[in-house]
Amino acid sequence: MTTTSSTSTPPPTPTLEDRITGSLVGAAVGDALGGAVEGYTPDQIAERHGGRVTGIVGPWNGDSWRTARPIAPYHKGDGHVTDDTLMTHALIRVYAAVRDHLDAYAVADHLVPDLISHPRWIPELQAEALPLQRIFLAEKWLVARLHYGHVDPREAGTGNIVNCGAAMYMAPVGLVNATNPPAAYAEALDVAGAHQSSYGREAAGVFAAAVAAACGPGATPATVVEAALALAKDGTRSAIEAVAEVAVRHTNFEPALRPLREAVAPFDTVGPDYRAPSLAARRPSRLHAIEELPIALGMLLVGAGDYRRTVLGAVNYGRDCDSIATMAGAIAGALYGEGPIPAAWTKQVAEASRLDLHAPAAVLAGVAREVFARDTARRRAHESAFAALGPRPGELR
Repeated sequence: MTTTSSTSTPPPTPTLEDRITGSLVGAAVGDALGGAVEGYTPDQIAERHGGRVTGIVGPWNGDSWRTARPIAPYHKGDGHVTDDTLMTHALIRVYAAVRDHLDAYAVADHLVPDLISHPRWIPELQAEALPLQRIFLAEKWLVARLHYGHVDPREAGTGNIVNCGAAMYMAPVGLVNATNPPAAYAEALDVAGAHQSSYGREAAGVFAAAVAAACGPGATPATVVEAALALAKDGTRSAIEAVAEVAVRHTNFEPALRPLREAVAPFDTVGPDYRAPSLAARRPSRLHAIEELPIALGMLLVGAGDYRRTVLGAVNYGRDCDSIATMAGAIAGALYGEGPIPAAWTKQVAEASRLDLHAPAAVLAGVAREVFARDTARRRAHESAFAALGPRPGELR
């Protein structure tokens, strides 16, 4: 018979700093793992790597990464983060400048200048360059519309392709609004309005809400999904429901890969061939959803929130798996902190990408505490002002 020692203690509840670090490091590591196999199917990934990817791998085309299409000129693999992480860190720099909640105007006033004015090391280019030279066309839209077009930032996302471009870097919004999913959702919708419309903007809000929910004491993958569903609208809600219904039947990602794809397929406009989107792809719709967020939440359920299982499931799913693994890693990291993230992965990604993965977390944690203090003062001021309006008619003070 086995007994439990009376001196044993449960693991400590992660602090805000622990959760922010876990989320941002987890997102970056997931991004780097997924980037190497982005755009391929699970079968192609298994054939290329002699089985499922279990860690950091090299470029799909080996030493020919500089010229091999359709990847060139990006060095994906070997622990290099992609634009998901570059944009996430850029948004943290905006928070560091504003030191309060953000809106679409903060994107125009701070994020866009950061993308076009400050050269930084770009891991996939193996060179220092403006972030503008790495980000995808859907992100370049920000510069075209806001810097050159002078469009109202709240409406600038209208007309852009509807994809995961805004959602992929919204983890900081969830972390600044830790434990308050509705506030994270509302702030992310405002911020993302400069970048996306329709279900792309909706996914940004729901992802931020999921990260905020994951920061709550006692949060689990199931409660995170419940919080997401409580806020999600239209096709995004339906897609998450469909994927979650399938995900809870699995405890291993291998048999879940095909069923999860089948569950999300009716809501995904890209179609079965990721590199050859359908003519209806990425257009606004109330019936559809991006693929990445529902699958990230599905893998969170399949992996029971375990970082390694969750992220490797996202990576081996293929398609836009760097963004899927970014989102899944951000949520899993917020749930349990950095501890479960393999230290060897973190070290290799930081060194290969020439990034300090911990410094942005320290900055954002400081901002989050400042914002909470401001929110508390604003709430108390509102309570005082409202109370001064007097009681309801007929009520005594």
